[in-house]
Amino acid sequence: MICGVYAVLGIFLVAAARDPSSNRSLISFTIWSSLVHAGIMAAQAIYDGHELGHLTGDVPALILVAAVLWFLSPAQPTL
Repeated sequence: MICGVYAVLGIFLVAAARDPSSNRSLISFTIWSSLVHAGIMAAQAIYDGHELGHLTGDVPALILVAAVLWFLSPAQPTL
């Protein structure tokens, strides 16, 4: 299920890359949802020892995606 959600999100992010300033909310959503997802996965991995592999794979990948998108996202327009 989550693969389907991320596939659709990826398609929309590629489309948003054509005009990032107009699609800032989608980019911000992706950044924040990736960080929240990483946090929940980390907590579940710590709680359930059978899921510790997520701490070395999925969690860092989600944080990296959020960091790259934050770094590349357009600056907030000044008023």
